[in-house]
Amino acid sequence: MKDLYHDLLPVVSINSIVGNNDTEGKGVGVDLQGYEGALVVFNIGQSGDTLSGSVYITLKIQHCDTDTDGSYEDVAAGDYQGSNQGLVIDAAAEDEVVKAIGYTGGKRWVRAIVDFTGTHTNGIPIGATVIKGKPRHAPVAS
Repeated sequence: MKDLYHDLLPVVSINSIVGNNDTEGKGVGVDLQGYEGALVVFNIGQSGDTLSGSVYITLKIQHCDTDTDGSYEDVAAGDYQGSNQGLVIDAAAEDEVVKAIGYTGGKRWVRAIVDFTGTHTNGIPIGATVIKGKPRHAPVAS
């Protein structure tokens, strides 16, 4: 049996909070040096606001070569796996979910982004973890 525990390293990008703006939805950068891939996992709770076409969140990841806030950019379609990049959650039936986006790009740093559109007065529980994978040297320290 393969041992995933020693080949994966989870790192929090967005601490679990009730967020209602882009500042709270901007994750911290995670350094992928020494790893060949990553999976960004979003944990979204039940929104305290009525989600709609004008009040919604978008899940995405950004990357850059250096951990400088202004240098992050959205990951291009060819650098992610799955259909969740740019996933819009705009209805009550769509929240309370866990969604994952695989990253295959070549940049050193990645971060999770929960982009808020519209007025989110009561907020929505959010959190995101970057799971570093395909280590160049295993086992990894947890």
